[in-house]
Amino acid sequence: MGTREQKELEDLFDELDQLLKNGDVVADLNARGINASLAIVAAEGLRAYLRGEKDRAAEDFSTVGEEIAHRARVSKAQQPS
Repeated sequence: MGTREQKELEDLFDELDQLLKNGDVVADLNARGINASLAIVAAEGLRAYLRGEKDRAAEDFSTVGEEIAHRARVSKAQQPS
């Protein structure tokens, strides 16, 4: 991937980061049970992977996967039978 393409990807991730920190977007995500902070970590994991930072990407994806799975289990346990 050339310099121009990498810059375009970086710009896209910068925009996504700003969007995921926007109060209206956060409120919409929260209303749907989606944690914006976890989405940011997931996006950072993908950004790291596309940069070739595989160890960091693996750590971020692992964190996100574990947290989403945990939240899904808690949510399921809280639902009436």
